[in-house]
Amino acid sequence: MKDQRIARSLVIMVFGTFFGLLCSTLMNTGLPQLMRVFSVSEGTVQWIINAYMLTNAMMIPLSAYLIRRWSFRTLFIIATEVFLVGTVGGAVAPTFWTVVIARVVQAAGAGIMMPLVNVLAIRYAEPKKKGTIMGIIGLAFNFSPIIGPTVSGLILDDLSWRWLFLVIVPFSVLTLVAAVIQLPRIPHNENPHFDTRGMAIVSIVLWALLMGLSNVSTSPFWTWQVLGLLVVGAVALVIFYFSQRGVKAPLINFSVMAYDQFVVATLINMLIVATMFGNTILLPLLVQNVQQKSALVSGLVILPGALVTGFLSRLSGRLYDRLSVRRLVLFGLVVDGAGTLFQATIGAASGPVVLALFQAVRQLGLVSMLIPLQTHALGILPFDLVPDGVATFNTIRQVAASLGTAVLVSVVGLMGQWGHRGTLFGIQAGFATCFIFLVAAMMIAGRLKNQFKLGRPTVSAG
Repeated sequence: MKDQRIARSLVIMVFGTFFGLLCSTLMNTGLPQLMRVFSVSEGTVQWIINAYMLTNAMMIPLSAYLIRRWSFRTLFIIATEVFLVGTVGGAVAPTFWTVVIARVVQAAGAGIMMPLVNVLAIRYAEPKKKGTIMGIIGLAFNFSPIIGPTVSGLILDDLSWRWLFLVIVPFSVLTLVAAVIQLPRIPHNENPHFDTRGMAIVSIVLWALLMGLSNVSTSPFWTWQVLGLLVVGAVALVIFYFSQRGVKAPLINFSVMAYDQFVVATLINMLIVATMFGNTILLPLLVQNVQQKSALVSGLVILPGALVTGFLSRLSGRLYDRLSVRRLVLFGLVVDGAGTLFQATIGAASGPVVLALFQAVRQLGLVSMLIPLQTHALGILPFDLVPDGVATFNTIRQVAASLGTAVLVSVVGLMGQWGHRGTLFGIQAGFATCFIFLVAAMMIAGRLKNQFKLGRPTVSAG
């Protein structure tokens, strides 16, 4: 980095963001326990996860505005304080829905942290080192969500679900203290306009689509609860798109979509992230609800894959600096697809070693794609569009994670209506659905272009 102050800032911000993203999946292994404690169904308990990811998705579009409005220091400190309030609130929550509210507050803070890290790195990294630096950041963005179920499995083996919040508190306090002491005061002179109308419309879009997909397992498709909400979401999305085109300072700057490689990389990332987050729910449901094993076993099944992600995240960034992004992504999709097919064949008697092996294969494929795709998408944008690109890329990432989880849980819920055996079939069908997503991603990946030949961003005719 050109400035040691920026390097220190990145360390602090990556540390804080690590725990923000850890919380996106930390509760996954605890879902079966929460179902028993609060007497809620699979369709209801998924709001512990979806409320977090939906709020993340709603906060991220704000980031482009917030980054222009306030300094990195001020914004990160506020985000950390909000995250800490939500974490403490979750630890003392008396009912299921107060836990969900606490998760919403947590996610609001984490949703501001994530774009800050990306924008800081993309702005100040030397061009030839962007892949390497984004690989380091990948430890927070990709390793922490995968390790979340393992950490919670270790905690829940002896302690209650409340410790899934309590264990985060000291790290959040440490992040806050370090940010106050170390983050530099960089003057900020911008005073951008905030698109209130756009925020209201996009909130309707996300709420309607997520509610519609979540209701698939509990209501007939042709009802208002499913099809009606999906139609509302789709119509609101069209309205949002056209409303943004006429705004001087849009909530999401769709001009980033004029860069075809940004669009291609974002679409592929959307599909693989949907499978990644959905998978962290399918495995705990299989191990705890079908195989009747402990939360610890559930967490350990995911551990080898999480370690693969952690060890190889930096390597994948370095490989982007040396190898074709198309080659990296196609390799990753083939490996991920093979692991997913293996998972679709698992049964009630499949041992933890087999489950862990299949998950590790999947993570090997994922880790070779995630950082290169993110770096490719953001690295080709002009400097002034980077905040908008980060906001758009991360919003779509979180929306894909949330909607993908809703789809896969709905598949499990539909099959689960036929009893214990149906739940197993539903989980197998969920893995098969993940494979279909990966096949679609492979078809899109054929349009990726070699980043070394892109002297300037390639703009589509549209």
